[in-house]
Amino acid sequence: MVKKKEDEIPDWVTDEIQNAKFEKPQKMKKTGYVLEMYSEDNKIDAQLYDPVEDGRHIVTMDLSKKVKMEDLEKGVVYEFTFDQHKAPLSKKVSEYLEKEKEIEMNAIYQFELKSLELLDVGSSEAANDDLEE
Repeated sequence: MVKKKEDEIPDWVTDEIQNAKFEKPQKMKKTGYVLEMYSEDNKIDAQLYDPVEDGRHIVTMDLSKKVKMEDLEKGVVYEFTFDQHKAPLSKKVSEYLEKEKEIEMNAIYQFELKSLELLDVGSSEAANDDLEE
């Protein structure tokens, strides 16, 4: 007797997710810090102070060719400039994921880090700048 795998996702759901069509990217700027770096994949995990569109504060970003992994430091505050790519999912797939897998997801997101600026948060120099204004 062949037992059906309960964890298996139907082909029609997998196909839509794998072939999702991304809309024009939205340029965003948010502050946060690097949590983890994955040099073999040229990606980072970033903790953002303000959430992205789907409510997450932690996102994985692909690094553009302009951003070098060796220039990044974990735990240091940066202003990240990145593109948010969004691919909406059909209502049918969203409902399946919610009912069958208890996953609330109506779009797939990808993030590409374009540039970043080191913010000197908490230093005496930053405090002096605030006093002069």
